[in-house]
Amino acid sequence: MVTVKELRTLKPTVWLSDGGARGAGSLVFRRTGDGVIRAYFRHVQSDGTRYALPISQYDETGRDGLTLAQIRARAGELSKLYQGGVKDLRAHLEAEETERRAAHDAAQAAQKAARKAAEAEAVARQRYTLKALCDAYVDYLKRGGKSKAVKDAASCFKVHVYEAFPGLVDTAAREITSHQIAAIIRRVREGGKERSAGVLRAYLGAAYSLAMRAPFDSGVPSDLITFEIESNPVQAIPAIPVRAGHRTLSPEELGHYLGRLGDGVVDQALKLNLLAGGQRIAQLLRARINDYHTAERTLRLWDGKGKRSEPREHLLPLGPNAAVLVEALIARARRKVNEQAAHDGAEPDPNPLLFVSVGGVGVVASTPGKRVAQIAAEMKCEPFDLRDIRRTVETMLAALKVSRDVRAQLLSHGLSGVQNLHYDRHSYMDEKRAALLVWERHLGTIADGAVMSSFPEGEGDRDEVPKRPVARSAIKRRASTR
Repeated sequence: MVTVKELRTLKPTVWLSDGGARGAGSLVFRRTGDGVIRAYFRHVQSDGTRYALPISQYDETGRDGLTLAQIRARAGELSKLYQGGVKDLRAHLEAEETERRAAHDAAQAAQKAARKAAEAEAVARQRYTLKALCDAYVDYLKRGGKSKAVKDAASCFKVHVYEAFPGLVDTAAREITSHQIAAIIRRVREGGKERSAGVLRAYLGAAYSLAMRAPFDSGVPSDLITFEIESNPVQAIPAIPVRAGHRTLSPEELGHYLGRLGDGVVDQALKLNLLAGGQRIAQLLRARINDYHTAERTLRLWDGKGKRSEPREHLLPLGPNAAVLVEALIARARRKVNEQAAHDGAEPDPNPLLFVSVGGVGVVASTPGKRVAQIAAEMKCEPFDLRDIRRTVETMLAALKVSRDVRAQLLSHGLSGVQNLHYDRHSYMDEKRAALLVWERHLGTIADGAVMSSFPEGEGDRDEVPKRPVARSAIKRRASTR
């Protein structure tokens, strides 16, 4: 066997063999012209040719190459392979190196993918939070024209989620648990706000449900897909039933309420709300002057309530007093926008809102409700709100023998079923007109002091809708001759 001493004295270009059994290959050394000793494994390849496979550079100290012992160990491994049937060692080792590099590259790629996934996860945790999901849902409502729902949902989220749970809103929406949702809703409910708790649960559930549908429903904005919501944590929370309202105004209370409505634009909105059969105030406030057909005395509203993707056209054939009120409001709206345009040096809006307020903008939807609460307080009776007035109107219409179907058409509720959507194409205009005439006559009989309002165009203060008392008999006469 080769010794260290022999390697020290090895002459250039001379091959020095370490010996070995026949058929097992052999370890050989050779000093190159630059004085470096290199080790090889010499063997016969499958095609019969001899080949010296490089092993390593030799270095007695092991600093600049392998030691003799290390080289012999490597040669022993090659000999085992050779004796085991691997005759083309070079091809075998090249294949192993290719596999090793492929495995290394795969490991590197996996690490890179893991880093990217971790980075994406960090971004998702920062960007696709509970607050972001709630905001995205509000934007969805806004794109659908659900103006009232937009305000309600935005306010609900702001007060009961963002401000109440600041440490939770920045949590990734997909990581929110049912326990956390329950804590949010419980806080509202324990605060004595039963209805608000139910509304909050509904809005949170709708937001998660929308995000779950996003990957499959082309009608849902694609930006909701990135939240990766796969389950709805709100589903585990029992629904909070809305307590049905029971408050209705007596004829005397309704007469006192009507008598307290003045000439300001908010009070006139409330008066039209009543004369038109208890319409939703938010829909009335969105009406524009071109929504009124003078010859037909019809006012067009747009009902976007519920799950409709497009608002439903809701036509009201107004009674005589309601029609006169609308015509006076149109004159007032035109005057207001003309004054504002002159002040701003701009062209007036050719189709302004019917209820124009300060600065040419519309009356805020929450203002009429506050005014009703104020009137109820002044009357020193059991409190009531706009929903109670709407309920009162329908209750009285039922007592006046107006059918359930006609009441539904008149108040635009319960009209989303298959029958109404696809089969019942009747306009119900005659029935609604007859109902509103009956209703105006009824209002005339209960009006405090037998006073109702008539509004000739051109009369009155520049800032208020003109008002002129009309005797109850005149109201009855107009309604009966219409």
